[in-house]
Amino acid sequence: MQFDPHYHPYPSTTMPIYAKKGMVATSQPIAAQVGRDILKQGGNAVDAAIATAACLTVVEPCSNGIGGDAFAIVWLDGAIYGLNGSGPSPEALTIEEVKQLGFDSMPTTGLMPVTVPGAPASWASLSERFGKLSLLDVLQPAIDIAEEGFAVTPTISRQWKMSYNRFKKQHTAEEFTAWFDTFSLHNRAPEPGEIWRSPNHAKTLRLIGETNGRAFYEGELADQIDAFFKKHNGYLRKEDLAAYEPEWVQPIRTNYKGYDVWEIPPNGQGLIALIALNILEALEIGEKESVETYHKQIEAIKLAFADGKAYITDEGHMSVPTASLLNKTYAAKRAAEIKDQATLPTVGKPVGSGTVYLCTADEEGNMVSFIQSNYMGFGSGLVVPDTGVSLQNRGHAFSLDVNHDNALAPKKRPYHTIIPGFLSKDEKGIGPFGVMGGFMQPQGHVQVVMNTIDFLLHPQAALDSPRWQWTEGNKVLLEPTFPRHIAEGLARKGHEISVANDVISFGRGQIIWKDEAKGSYVGGMETRTDSAISSL
Repeated sequence: MQFDPHYHPYPSTTMPIYAKKGMVATSQPIAAQVGRDILKQGGNAVDAAIATAACLTVVEPCSNGIGGDAFAIVWLDGAIYGLNGSGPSPEALTIEEVKQLGFDSMPTTGLMPVTVPGAPASWASLSERFGKLSLLDVLQPAIDIAEEGFAVTPTISRQWKMSYNRFKKQHTAEEFTAWFDTFSLHNRAPEPGEIWRSPNHAKTLRLIGETNGRAFYEGELADQIDAFFKKHNGYLRKEDLAAYEPEWVQPIRTNYKGYDVWEIPPNGQGLIALIALNILEALEIGEKESVETYHKQIEAIKLAFADGKAYITDEGHMSVPTASLLNKTYAAKRAAEIKDQATLPTVGKPVGSGTVYLCTADEEGNMVSFIQSNYMGFGSGLVVPDTGVSLQNRGHAFSLDVNHDNALAPKKRPYHTIIPGFLSKDEKGIGPFGVMGGFMQPQGHVQVVMNTIDFLLHPQAALDSPRWQWTEGNKVLLEPTFPRHIAEGLARKGHEISVANDVISFGRGQIIWKDEAKGSYVGGMETRTDSAISSL
């Protein structure tokens, strides 16, 4: 990977971090330290990833939880593996049932959008296949922190408070009581520096560790989840949990200017990033800070999202194969649709023939790209009483249009926003990267990849670069630090430009690259949140 380690053209003066033996990068300092400690105890990159992920359910509950989903890309001994840890809809949930209850779209919170949580099974599956330490040993630091408590960090406090205040107004029904019992401190969200404990969370993590995850899907925890949904007339049942296993998959890739960019295949939206990169490769890209470059990036993302939102769902239900959407000839045709002015995105017709983020690396060259989420902050707003299990709301992404690829159906996985990324070249792993944040994620992946490959920025500069986010139509949201002259130029091209008041909408990323020539790792962390890199 070529870049100038001293060049940093953006306001932050943070330099990249280097390490000899290993590295853990994530959005919360305590979690990064936990991953590093696991490496020091003899664990590998997979063990460190699981430990960090479990810790994040404790120290960043406003972004993820035990009741969420996970995806992973693992580079181990020179081979790449993918894990889809997203769960399907309950067997009893149908479009007809939802419409009979008066809904014309899937609700955002409550009992109905809860799908089978995949995170605990993902931890267990990763540990069993690739880990060196026992799952209980790897989860022990998170258990200790949940029992003893931790000092809440500023960004987490802010996000926690936003969710708490919203839930307090919206969720007065009995099924939401346990959420407030779990996540309140003195009848409010915790302030920065206050100590928050979750003994029920610790108990649940211990059960997961002792049973290699089975307590969550077949044992005591499954019984508690089943009883909670039966009591409140929900749909998730113990049978849905018992039937679940995460799926090992072959990651999908595209070659972008000599580099292989890897993503998890659908139902994840990583395919969108690859479609956009294929389109951009077919275009002439000039210097980074030019109106033309940003215009082409935005238009390519719009076209990629149009296809992604039309076709991405549980892969067996897609009407257009993934390979067709990644066809380079198709990408060239889509690139030809990009004009000098902003246009509304349209769905293409290819010919037949795609939160919290963390990354880890160890002394043996193994690397993990891992992402985990409840969706929309605290997810469904539900906690299973006496467990600390905050449940996701991934079913919200389903369509109620029976003709749509992503239509709700029993035991089906929905379109999923969380995506881990990985970069390699000439069959050698370069490293993991990711940018969390809903529909910002594939846009963040494209921006980070181009900052790295096209503009030769080091990992920290690639992350610090001011970001843009296409939202809908011709609307584009810019960070406060985005160059004003570029924003004005984009407006003249027909983009409906608005500048955000803060950086919360633009994702939070982490990068670790392996430098084969120097025998070290180099990492970048997200300065938009409480991120940290711990290295050996």
